Amino acid sequence: MAYTRSGTKGGCPTEPTTTQRPADAAGAGRVSPARDGSAQIVSVGGGKGGVGKTFVAANLAAALARQGMRVVAVDVDLEGANLHTCLGVPLPNKSLADFVAQREDDLAKLLIDTPIDGLEIIAATQANLAGAQPSQLRRVRLIRSLRRLDADYVIVDLGAGTHLSVLDYFLVANEGLVVVRPEPTSVENAYTFLRAAFYRRLRLAMVGHGVRQLVTQAMDQRNERGIRTPLDLLHEIEALDPVEGARFTDTMREFRPKIVVNEVRTAEDVKLGFGVGSVCKKYFGFEPEYLGYVNHDEAARRSVAEKRPLVEFSESADASVYLQRIARKLLGMRDRVSREAASGPGIDGG
Repeated sequence: MAYTRSGTKGGCPTEPTTTQRPADAAGAGRVSPARDGSAQIVSVGGGKGGVGKTFVAANLAAALARQGMRVVAVDVDLEGANLHTCLGVPLPNKSLADFVAQREDDLAKLLIDTPIDGLEIIAATQANLAGAQPSQLRRVRLIRSLRRLDADYVIVDLGAGTHLSVLDYFLVANEGLVVVRPEPTSVENAYTFLRAAFYRRLRLAMVGHGVRQLVTQAMDQRNERGIRTPLDLLHEIEALDPVEGARFTDTMREFRPKIVVNEVRTAEDVKLGFGVGSVCKKYFGFEPEYLGYVNHDEAARRSVAEKRPLVEFSESADASVYLQRIARKLLGMRDRVSREAASGPGIDGG
């Protein structure tokens, strides 16, 4: 049966129901941005193509712009770019490919207006498919440039897979979203992506050469040391270097990706987000946060055909309501961080 917002079954009571439409829905008022000189980066990935990463990224970008934020949507999928199409932008002549190929060093010069007020895009068209992925040095420059964009939010639409460039774009974000569809292949690839992202973060966090080698070995799931999970790796590192073991534990605690379940049809589908979190906590040692879900909705398919974000195409559609809610959660996270920063240093003096 189709799952609609007519009830709270499925274990997600925080989502709105038919009689509990949020008072601050998009379009009900504009929010004055609190600019701090640094863009808030939100990366949208999932490890597998076809799960709706671009659909979610485009709609979150549009929803945030409709809430008064200045938003830049960036397509880093240089081998399968289509974010511009979802936002109703004709095939651009300039794109991220110019930055990767070093034809343009100023990322701001690649910005293109969209039909949505407050939303610009850096597309990923016209790429050189023989060498689409940027070098590590170029990747570092790109990441730094993203933070310097004159925007409140930068929404990064990731490519599929676990290439190092994809993982780095995911890890550099203030919030990393993993989109999952309720089907076995999507769930399996989501676990692979989360595991790869965590190991990548670990390797960057570890200081000792021997510990870094251990992390590299653990990334091979058939490694000879028998390390199958991050918890196995933790035990190995603690035995080798207790200080690095403590750093590992801190990294594990701080790694909090967000889960978004797309194309929900049943109450069981809704529970998937909680299930992914539980499995990650049990076997990986970190627990993703379930940010929300998006219902299966024929209006979504029509919006894609019309080359318009659903939140613009049909503000009241079920899927649109949930996408707007996720966008407001992102706004709430930013506000919370701003309040914590304004309150001054904590007990550690940091």
